[in-house]
Amino acid sequence: MTNLHGFRKYGDSWTKMDETDLHAYLGLLILAGVYRSRGEAAASLWDAENGRPIFRATMPLKLFHTYSRLLRFDDRESRPARRVTDKLAAIRDVWDKWVERLPYLYNPGPDVTVDEQLVPFRGRCPFRQYMPSKPAKYGIKSWVACDAKSSYAWKMQIYTGKPTSGSPEKKQGMRVVLDVTEGLRGHNVTCDNFFTSYELGQQLLKRKITMVGTVRKNKPELPPALLASKEREVLSSKFAFTPTTTLVSYLPKKNKNVLLLSTLHRDGVISDRGDRKPVIILDYNRNKGGVDNLDKVIGAYSCRRMTAHWPLVIFHNIIDVSSYNAFVIWRETNPNWMSRKYNKRRLFLEQLGKALVTPLIERRKQIPRTEASAAVVKAIQNAGAPDQPEDPATTATSPARPSKRKRCQFCPQKKDCKTYTVCCKCKKYICRSCTLPYCPTCAK
Repeated sequence: MTNLHGFRKYGDSWTKMDETDLHAYLGLLILAGVYRSRGEAAASLWDAENGRPIFRATMPLKLFHTYSRLLRFDDRESRPARRVTDKLAAIRDVWDKWVERLPYLYNPGPDVTVDEQLVPFRGRCPFRQYMPSKPAKYGIKSWVACDAKSSYAWKMQIYTGKPTSGSPEKKQGMRVVLDVTEGLRGHNVTCDNFFTSYELGQQLLKRKITMVGTVRKNKPELPPALLASKEREVLSSKFAFTPTTTLVSYLPKKNKNVLLLSTLHRDGVISDRGDRKPVIILDYNRNKGGVDNLDKVIGAYSCRRMTAHWPLVIFHNIIDVSSYNAFVIWRETNPNWMSRKYNKRRLFLEQLGKALVTPLIERRKQIPRTEASAAVVKAIQNAGAPDQPEDPATTATSPARPSKRKRCQFCPQKKDCKTYTVCCKCKKYICRSCTLPYCPTCAK
């Protein structure tokens, strides 16, 4: 992330954004996603009454807008020359360095899913795509190879449209799968009919990779006997074999068949379920949703903000994918972490966001005017400061304020009086009606 360029203004001078500023900016984006504020205006997050105190405690709203507006990922002066041959020139360096790191941090399981991802965007972009089958319909398309079980994004590639030469790319699906599976050995790739072909299966076998995928009916290698669906029994299956490949035609409904190609299976085993689906189809259904699940979990706590600049849209997607990948790695290296919690990812992202903003809050000199945000700043700065000797006059008259609310231990149980206040000496919970006021002198 050293290639990010940003500046902030103090008075009449401009100061370059340092790593602490950048980390705090990323932390606020992650926290905005945690609080489900993707469609919420930034002003409401910084609102004194209804906003979140952590945002005001980190930086002013004006500074956050300045960072969002001035964030750059390349040298703007040399961009026109690079854009002639590279449509992704505005963020190419950051994207390539990020994608290069993804495979080094995680070893995928035996099953890998290859599919397309559409990041919603309706602004001006030279390679914006229209995909009517996707919920967003318009956006920036990426090819993704991810682990079928954990949905860890192992390798990604942005589709920038037709090459600059103007001629359409031939065998694009095969080229994409070979690119995003480079470096894999002994895995099985699951993909849909845009990618699957007999030639792709043979190329992957040379890399010791098997493949399972649906096949389009216009492929020339398909035998006519598998294409025919009339006068066939419903829930029936037909198979065709070569020494390395298995084809199956399954009829789930009358006059409608589904074709799959597999280099993983060598026989025509049919399950004993009521729908009599072949094992090839069951394996495909089990592993086909890796990228779709990635889109779903990212969308739940996405940090995307409204913007007209497509490089910022890609940058937001980088943050979303990176934070989810980090959660997958953390969960697998710490399997007992919060084992009884159902919202682990939300808690992880909240801790991650707060860890990123803490260094900037610790060095902040100007305290926010709102009481809640000022309390956040003081709490973080006091936690990071070295321990100071306590003044008994102040500690005796200032009860602690824990985060949990419990029943007063002096009131009758039937009264059920809840309180946050605890005694500074015995640490018992005590409500306001049971407390006794003392002056500092008598408290000694």
